[in-house]
Amino acid sequence: MKLRTLLTAGLMAGAALAAPAAFAQAKEQFFPLLSYRTGPYAPNGTPWANGKQDYLKMINARDGGINGVKLTWEECETGYATDRGVECYERLKGRPGVTLFDPQATGITFALTDKVANDKIPLITLGYGLSIAQDGLTFPWNFPFMGSYWTAADILVQHLGKKEGGLDKLKGKKIALVYHDSPFGKEPIPLLQERARMHGFDLSLIPVTAPGVEQKAAWLQVRQQRPDFVMLWGWGVMNSTALKEAQATGYPREKMYGVWWAGAEPDVKDVGEGAKGYNALALNGYGTQPKVVQDILKNVHDKGQGTGPKDEVGSVLYTRGVIIQMIGVEAVRRAQERYGKGKVMTPEQVRWGLENLNLDQKKLDAMGFGGVLRPISTSCTDHMGSTWARVHTWNGSKWDFSSDWYQADEQIIKPMVKQGAEKYAQDKKVQVRTAAQCQS
Repeated sequence: MKLRTLLTAGLMAGAALAAPAAFAQAKEQFFPLLSYRTGPYAPNGTPWANGKQDYLKMINARDGGINGVKLTWEECETGYATDRGVECYERLKGRPGVTLFDPQATGITFALTDKVANDKIPLITLGYGLSIAQDGLTFPWNFPFMGSYWTAADILVQHLGKKEGGLDKLKGKKIALVYHDSPFGKEPIPLLQERARMHGFDLSLIPVTAPGVEQKAAWLQVRQQRPDFVMLWGWGVMNSTALKEAQATGYPREKMYGVWWAGAEPDVKDVGEGAKGYNALALNGYGTQPKVVQDILKNVHDKGQGTGPKDEVGSVLYTRGVIIQMIGVEAVRRAQERYGKGKVMTPEQVRWGLENLNLDQKKLDAMGFGGVLRPISTSCTDHMGSTWARVHTWNGSKWDFSSDWYQADEQIIKPMVKQGAEKYAQDKKVQVRTAAQCQS
């Protein structure tokens, strides 16, 4: 009898101790953060990861979380390797209060796309990932916010056409794509091939073996072909190496145009004057002037709680990390409007929030994101929400915007997305949602 009493008391005491912990856990929204702070892509992956963490810290410090729900997170180092990214996903997906994943790599995105459909956990792939995932009916768990590699390639062709006096003036021109030989680098090729067919320019494809530290063979091809323009689809060390090789080869940097992952400070700062005139897409604004950046400095860095160095705050990739995390936070906030303020949202509820975002200019201004990005409006059929970008040019010491905003031509892209999504659904035997189903 005494033994039974002791066991009962012990169990009751254990339950009493567990109850506050369970309650605290129930009020925490967990953000798994896949990152790479090591390896050849670390100079670019680190500020991106720091921006994401600092935004979460700022929301907790300034707002006390989302309607009283505290935000928690854990980083998992992938080194940009697909297998390690999948391991991180498997380890973190079961955590209580898990929200969504930002794989931070196109290869990892490809590997996780089937998994998240089974696990019912959203993927945010802002400005990267699978281009056909814009179709939310076929890809209910993928969200390529703000643009894909098809929209990026399309905008670059539009810009080159404008510089030449019209898209018809591209006929007979030579455009070389120097690309990272990976899913990321190959993704824009179908769009460029379609544009080449439409406008009559000659497209040459020059792959660079990852990570891109050896490019002499690639730039020998550039020297032999003498293209009118070079598009650079690089990431990490590949970008600065390409600019150095272009300089050594004598290829004019002003004729080079990078994707938005080849247009940040780490890509050019080591090349300096040698990169002067180089152009790249800018997916977002940057700098320390926006109110959201000032709020991060005030609530996080001024208190000694910054994730990285203070002088990095407001840089191109840091700001992109902030934007990504803001979208995740706002998806939770939007979901709470439907499922209950002050509650922890499930991944399926967060998916609804991601599909029903309406970040108009008034909302962005109020959040401190004025001038940082254009409005985003999603639906269950459109998981991208915005297809705008502009060009900026390196002046030898800093980036300067050198074009107005361009919008990708949806008349070209949407049929390609539809065709690609239909093929994916057929190959994978995916049950495609109807518009009525995804509104429920």
